[in-house]
Amino acid sequence: MRIAIAGAGAVGRSVAQELVDYGHKVLLIEKEYHRYEPATVPGAEWFLADACEVSSLEEAEMHICDVAIAATGDDKANLAMALLAKSEFGIGRVVARINDARNEWLFTDGWGIDVAVSTPVAMVAAVEGAIDVGHVVRLMALGRGPRELRGEGSANVASFTLPPGSPLVGRRVGELAMPRDSALVTVLRGNRLIVPEATDVLRDGDEILFVCGPDGEDRIEVMVTGR
Repeated sequence: MRIAIAGAGAVGRSVAQELVDYGHKVLLIEKEYHRYEPATVPGAEWFLADACEVSSLEEAEMHICDVAIAATGDDKANLAMALLAKSEFGIGRVVARINDARNEWLFTDGWGIDVAVSTPVAMVAAVEGAIDVGHVVRLMALGRGPRELRGEGSANVASFTLPPGSPLVGRRVGELAMPRDSALVTVLRGNRLIVPEATDVLRDGDEILFVCGPDGEDRIEVMVTGR
């Protein structure tokens, strides 16, 4: 895929390098000259411009990109870039970085945003997987070998957001028939982090995080979707 990333700070460069390693074509757009350092991610294409300006995005050929990532350290800039990417260029998948949690309520499809995240790992997952309700998404590989393994490790951290029809909705954590070599470690409910106990009841919209073996993700998806 061709992926445009706005912001070549530490976060933008980290995401760009990871996606380049995964074989994607990456365009880094940076407006500040002191952060314009092509040697730091030599496998990416670099463009010195303001990603909040339509003319700059036209020159960058945004229209041929499959994914746009707004990864600057400024939430206002990320919202503006996301809206332009979706409304002016019809980008199919727009990912935006949230810097200030107080602004999280703004990061919605009303601003053209498909996925709002706050960490580089989640940004990569938003491209490599599909962070969405109803899909298991790998967030991190543990004991990972060479990058050619494309994220597979001896164990993986994966997340799943429960849709209303999931068979797990209304179930107690202690009732779950977890696959072998898998464990439910955290439940994110809105802004609340829950360390699950056996009596906790799962709700639709809960994001549940697992640690599982390399073959565990498919079995977990069957468990949480019922299919």
